[in-house]
Amino acid sequence: MTTTSNRSRTDQLFASIEIDRSADLVWTLIADYRNDIHWRHGVTRMEPTPAGPVRVGTRTDEVMRLAGRTYRNLGEVTAVGPDRQFAWRTVQGADADGSRSVAPLGPDRALVRLELNVRTKGLQRLIAPVLVTMLRRDLDADLARLRALADRGALQQPSGA
Repeated sequence: MTTTSNRSRTDQLFASIEIDRSADLVWTLIADYRNDIHWRHGVTRMEPTPAGPVRVGTRTDEVMRLAGRTYRNLGEVTAVGPDRQFAWRTVQGADADGSRSVAPLGPDRALVRLELNVRTKGLQRLIAPVLVTMLRRDLDADLARLRALADRGALQQPSGA
């Protein structure tokens, strides 16, 4: 008799990039989930509630295509730091959490860092190495798209702007 283990596997992924734009501009882009469809690979819908810059408790409804399949993930922002950073976690869909941060490197240069922690369980663990390779590649490509987006300027303005 074969049994499937209930143990989970956690993979931690990190990616960063320097962007020749102010930290404030870059923060405006990554702290408003409505912009995700413009720079995150596979995201076809992202609806934050409430709309606008993230705050603790912001909920997200995300639809994304990955490896030929469509996934729906519901998430929430769990922390927002004073120094252009926030943390999030999924509450339904993929078992994941992560963070985004922007650090100024000068008046017109910023360092963006994305963190993604993905947990797989049971039979999902068998495909985890392939999934992690795809996600790592996507994070790097996402940051390249974010840099191109920053070069064009912010798409969404904070509420009240």
